[in-house]
Amino acid sequence: MKGRGFGILGNIVVGVIGAFVGSFTLGLVGISIGGGFIAAVANAFIGAVILLFLIGLIKRA
Repeated sequence: MKGRGFGILGNIVVGVIGAFVGSFTLGLVGISIGGGFIAAVANAFIGAVILLFLIGLIKRA
């Protein structure tokens, strides 16, 4: 599994960008998770998953 990740700094960047992607896409769809810390973590998680999926598609091409 060597060389498969982004490293700690890359993971932090993916998490931060994922938070923006998550809030943007959930806003487009019209889904509101709510407010507070748990909602922010859920937004970041969903966005990071979407972002990692897209990065995986680009890397394969």
